[in-house]
Amino acid sequence: MKQPINILTKELDVLSQTTDYKSLIFTRSWHGVGDFELVMHRDAVGADQIKKNCLVALDKNKVGIVRHREIQLDQNGKITENWLFKGTTLKGLIAKRKTVPPPHTAYDRRSGPAETVMKHYITNNFIEPYAIDGEDAEKRIMPNLVISPDQERGPHLSWQSRLKNVAEEEEEMSKATGIGWDVYLDSDNKQIIFDVFEGNDLTVNNSAGNSPVYFAPEFGNVKGQSYVDSGLNMKNIGYVGGQGEGVDRLFVVVGDATGWERDETFIDARDLGGEDEDEQELTEEEERELLETRGQQRMAELVNEEYFEAEIMTPVIKTTYNEEFKGFFNEMQPIYSREKETKVISPFVYGEDWNLGDICTVMNKKWGFIVDQRITELTEIHEPSGFSLEGVFGQKRPTLISKIKSEFKQHENELTR
Repeated sequence: MKQPINILTKELDVLSQTTDYKSLIFTRSWHGVGDFELVMHRDAVGADQIKKNCLVALDKNKVGIVRHREIQLDQNGKITENWLFKGTTLKGLIAKRKTVPPPHTAYDRRSGPAETVMKHYITNNFIEPYAIDGEDAEKRIMPNLVISPDQERGPHLSWQSRLKNVAEEEEEMSKATGIGWDVYLDSDNKQIIFDVFEGNDLTVNNSAGNSPVYFAPEFGNVKGQSYVDSGLNMKNIGYVGGQGEGVDRLFVVVGDATGWERDETFIDARDLGGEDEDEQELTEEEERELLETRGQQRMAELVNEEYFEAEIMTPVIKTTYNEEFKGFFNEMQPIYSREKETKVISPFVYGEDWNLGDICTVMNKKWGFIVDQRITELTEIHEPSGFSLEGVFGQKRPTLISKIKSEFKQHENELTR
C-alpha cells in the first residue's frame, strides 16, 4: 500500500490527501537540498490541486516544493495522460536568498559553534534581513519560517560571506563541520522550522553506547553495491593566499603530510580580510583563522575520493493472524475474533534503528573492506510494485555539472568582492 501524501498551499493549508499517484521519488540530503519527482494521472485524486509553489508532504521531514510540472511523455516521445511534477525539498526555500552583508561592512562575518554560525546566516537573510540599495528589507523576510533555539552544537567555525546563495553556504558549512541541516514542517503551528542536527554514531566501535548498525551483503540489507577509492585528484597540503602582494601577501599552510604522501596545491583567498562587522580592521590572527577555514573547506573537496553507493534492501513484512475463541453462534458454529498483526523482519529498520546523517559501518567481505561512513543521501522510491530505498555513504560521486560548479566557485569569490 502506497504512503499517502498531503497537498498543501504555501500558506500551509491542507488541500487534500491522496494515495492516487503512480510514483514518487524523494531524495533527502544531509549536506545539500534534495529533490523529488511525482507522477500522477491527470484525473487522479488531488492532481488538479497541485500547482507550482504548493507543497507535497509524506511527513514533516519529507516535504517538497513544486517548482515544475509537465505532461509526461512515454519512451517513444508520445504524450501520455500523466502529470510529472518536480521540485526541491522544503530546504529549497533557503536557496531563494543571497547572503547580503550589513550596510556598514563588505562581508557578513561570524565565528562560533557551527550551529550558531549556520543559524546566523538564516537570521540575517530570512528573519531579520539586510537589504541593498535602499530596498525595504522586510521584502526579504520569509513568511512562517522559524529558527529553532541555538544549542551551540558542532565544532568552532569562522565564516564570511557576500552575495552567495544561502543554501550553498549552508551546504559548505555542513561539509566543513559534519553538522547537517534541515527545514521541516510544523503543521500544528503552521510554521516552517530551520534546525541543524549532528546524527548518531552507530559504528561498531562507537563510544556513545549506541547499538551498531552494519550494511553488508552478508546481512542481506544491501545489494547493487558500487565502490570507488581514488586518489587521482587528491591534495593534502594547501598554501592559502590572503590579501597583499608579493612578499607582503599573507599565507597559511593547511595540512601536515610529508614526503611521498605530500600533495600540494595553491588556494587563492584574497577576498578574505579587511574590516569586521564593527568596521575594525581584522587582526592578523583573525585573518589567519579565516584563511585556515577557507583552506580546510577547499581541502575537504580534494581529499581521497571514496564513494560507496547501494540499494538498501526494503524490510521484509510478515503478516500473521491471531484468533481468539469467543463462544458459539450455535452448536455447530463457533465464533472467533481475528486480529491482524504485521511485523517488520529486518536486521536494522529504516527510521527506527538508523536514518539520514547517522554514521554506520559498511563492509563487503568479498571486496575486503570495512569503513565507517555517514549516510549523506537517501532516495525513497514509492511505486505500485512497492517501496525501495537507495543510499549514498560518505561523498557523493561527482557529475560533470557538479565538477563545473565546483570550478566556478573558485572564481566566484573574486567576482563578488
